[in-house]
This record gives sequence, structure tokens and C-alpha cells, in this order.
Amino acid sequence: MEFTGILGLIHLALVIYAAVSILGSPASSGQKVLWILLVLIFPLVGLIIWFIAGPKKA
Repeated sequence: MEFTGILGLIHLALVIYAAVSILGSPASSGQKVLWILLVLIFPLVGLIIWFIAGPKKA
């Protein structure tokens, strides 16, 4: 899936927000790596899954 223009910028901002949120969560290092890989490998679906079931801040 390819994002261009304003949708690409929005997607990039969401991925950066997800990564920062994942890194700041209390999850283990292994879980953090898996969540970040999920968000990066499956761009839209990964973000949706992370938003619904991802690690939350303490």
C-alpha cells in the first residue's frame, strides 16, 4: 500500500505517534519490538490493531 500527498503525511505522523507511544509503554522489550514491527510491516492494518489492542501507557 502506497501513501502519497497529505495521506502520506498523516500516515507518517500516526506511525511516529504509535512508535513513541509503544516505546513509552510498560510492555517488555520483546513486546515493544513486535508491536513496532507490526505497525511498520502492515501499515494501515497494523495501526488499527495497535490502536485497538496495543500496549497502553501506565
